Amino acid sequence: MELTTILGLAAGVISIGGAMYFKGLSPEIFLNPAAIFVILVGTVACVLQAFPGKDLKNIGKLFGILFSSDSKSANAKVDIIKNIEEFATVARKEGILALESRVESLDNDFMKKALRMVIDGSPPEYIIDALSLEMEQIEERHTISAGIFSQAGAYAPTLGVLGAVFGLIAAMEHIEDTDAMAVAIAAAFMATILGIFTGYVLWNPFANKLKVKKKHETVEKRMMIEGIISIQKGESPGMIKDKLTSFLSSEERALLPAETTAAA
Repeated sequence: MELTTILGLAAGVISIGGAMYFKGLSPEIFLNPAAIFVILVGTVACVLQAFPGKDLKNIGKLFGILFSSDSKSANAKVDIIKNIEEFATVARKEGILALESRVESLDNDFMKKALRMVIDGSPPEYIIDALSLEMEQIEERHTISAGIFSQAGAYAPTLGVLGAVFGLIAAMEHIEDTDAMAVAIAAAFMATILGIFTGYVLWNPFANKLKVKKKHETVEKRMMIEGIISIQKGESPGMIKDKLTSFLSSEERALLPAETTAAA
């Protein structure tokens, strides 16, 4: 479970609940079916009109990415360096073809593809072009995925205003009963609160998190390309480690074996 997503959502709810508590508002004011309906259903309607079905069919997977922990890939860049170092050592001692027996043990399809190209004797320029093109396609899909939430974040606050207008129109029915009208007006503005909350506490932050995850993945793939091409060029494992270490932060470098950190 992605802890930051959970904490962010919890903090957002607490901020709204705290504001209501200090203002003496009852939680029952949130029980506004009309406001919830126009914002949630309206947002879904806008997103459906803004994106083709093929881009929306994986929306469930996107939520999974947002709420799934990166613990498996927390040290991904460090693991890449270790793998590349191992491959470079084998290639140096036994030749490039000796890597063929190690390809299938990898669980990273991108690295598998890169190594197969090297083993097959593809020119470095071709490998770089092919893998860069694949990266561009992946990045394009990620951009569209983040755009779904960005658009939802843009629509929701406006729909909140629309819900408030509906509420104010309904309040006018009680114009001769000031107490009833005051309650209706208060309920009307809850639509605005819900619209802003979902837009700026849910959808826009979700979009940004997807973009950040995309950037991390892009850096990892660039590391793989650089490392695999360096192996093909016959560079020494030490030189390759030094080169790839430049992709790491100071915290990540501390996770490397002592001899690797010293080389960096």
